[in-house]
Amino acid sequence: MSSTAEQTDVLVIGSGFGGAITAYHLAAGGAKVTVLERGPWLQSNEFEHDYKLGSSYTRAFDFTVGDGMSVLGGNCVGGGSIVYFAAMPRAPRFVFERHGSIGRRMWPGSIDRDTLDPWYDRVAESLNITKQEWNDVSYAGGLWAAACDHAGRTANPLPAAIDNSKCVNCNFMMAGCRFEAKQSLTLNYLPAALAHGARIRPLHEVQRISRTDEGDYRVHYNVVDNDDYRVQIGSGTIEAKIVVMAAGAGATPVILQRSEAELGRMPHAVGRYFSGNGERLNTAIINEDKAAELLGLDRGDGLAYAANAIGKGPTVASWDRLDGSLPEYSRYSLEQLYFPPGLGTILAQVPDDARPHWFGPGKKEILKRWTSWLTIFTMIEDDNEGVFGPPPATGNSHRISQQMLGRGSLSYDPTPNTWGAWKKSDAEVKEILEKDGLAKVMPWTNDLIGAYTVHPLASCRMGDDPNTSALDDRNELRGHPGIFVTDGSAVPGALTVNPAMTIAAVAERAVPNIVRAAQQKGVPVTYGAPAPDGARSARKNVLPLLPQLVNA
Repeated sequence: MSSTAEQTDVLVIGSGFGGAITAYHLAAGGAKVTVLERGPWLQSNEFEHDYKLGSSYTRAFDFTVGDGMSVLGGNCVGGGSIVYFAAMPRAPRFVFERHGSIGRRMWPGSIDRDTLDPWYDRVAESLNITKQEWNDVSYAGGLWAAACDHAGRTANPLPAAIDNSKCVNCNFMMAGCRFEAKQSLTLNYLPAALAHGARIRPLHEVQRISRTDEGDYRVHYNVVDNDDYRVQIGSGTIEAKIVVMAAGAGATPVILQRSEAELGRMPHAVGRYFSGNGERLNTAIINEDKAAELLGLDRGDGLAYAANAIGKGPTVASWDRLDGSLPEYSRYSLEQLYFPPGLGTILAQVPDDARPHWFGPGKKEILKRWTSWLTIFTMIEDDNEGVFGPPPATGNSHRISQQMLGRGSLSYDPTPNTWGAWKKSDAEVKEILEKDGLAKVMPWTNDLIGAYTVHPLASCRMGDDPNTSALDDRNELRGHPGIFVTDGSAVPGALTVNPAMTIAAVAERAVPNIVRAAQQKGVPVTYGAPAPDGARSARKNVLPLLPQLVNA
């Protein structure tokens, strides 16, 4: 490494689940760790109950419009954990056996539900994940559960990383939790990383990676203005022996694509096989009289429901179709979800009208009844259709507005398999909620911005086949030793459930491999830190697997 350049042992790009978890363990193990985060560092008291431009909502989000797919993700210290709804289910067992579009198992042979469970346990201990009880669910969750029961389906509360003793049911989780009830990474892994000497630099957007003469890596970044993300106010480089890519599935492949000219050829799968986690939304307009008559609901004030904006994000899901004996592309989850104003009101459609409506008399009429809306989030098995085109000059997109909005290079053309799965899930939502006249249902339109996802995955995925995976089963980038990918882009395909828990578990599993690579490069680091709060019970399940790395 150059004696005059800024140096670190491990450079982590991004501070979401993939970045925060690796930064903590490596710093706790003795490595010098630097984290570069392109977004701002917002404190809890800065999370606003507002969705206006310039609020924490637009400062902390990145909305990238592609061709056929738009991606909504986190853009701040803590990444997606700041803006997620804290739903933390583990992926169903059948997910790891999926073949998808490649005709063979997508996941590496060394990973299945059994081998990932100890790493899931590590996450659960660190984030204090608990299953919500029925008295914790929102009005929307209760209505969805009652509707499922009325239609002969089951529904259950979701496991969530939420401290219910602090939650005030404000439903502003997507703008950041000012009450610190939601277990964002700024409350656990990141402060623990800082306590062990890690450095976190907000508003540092990584552009590309090159090699040093010594065979290490040089990371090139721009410093972004705090208020207008289109403005760059500086630049610099940091040299590192190990680089951990955790910029998110919409940015990690773009950085690697831009680095190819200097690093050399990238694996074929970098920027390919993108999955939107099979996500789709339906909005139901509830008939309040029918909700009282059919479901026996009564808020005590003469209303059955009329309370869409009260409560948490998702609290109840129906998992009847998460049955491994069913054919691929017919398995999906149905989850009650609160979606905030803005895209939600634009993209929600007028029932019984074949044409898409984002304005007009019919739309105006249903907007009058917005408190009686119920939004259902479906997660199906898609075909990993997304492909990233040539990268923009800087960043992961061409920024259109000073915050939040950009135009990216992702293109997504759903296959018949994906469309068929969406249609099956749409039909079931309609069957449940329109039974006996309870509601009118319409899926959100794809005509305005194409498909959309809040859980991008698989754009730099792991696997056993070098032709269809960018990473080996240790999360290391093929052909580029010392570069690891630990964010959602490493997950091979759609999970049929919220993916944060699986992304976090895959990152936990990757840490010992990163430690080993760092040791081989002379970094004095070991593996074996407890959970950020000092808990050790889940740690006991993984340490026997890693005796050569353990700092007992």
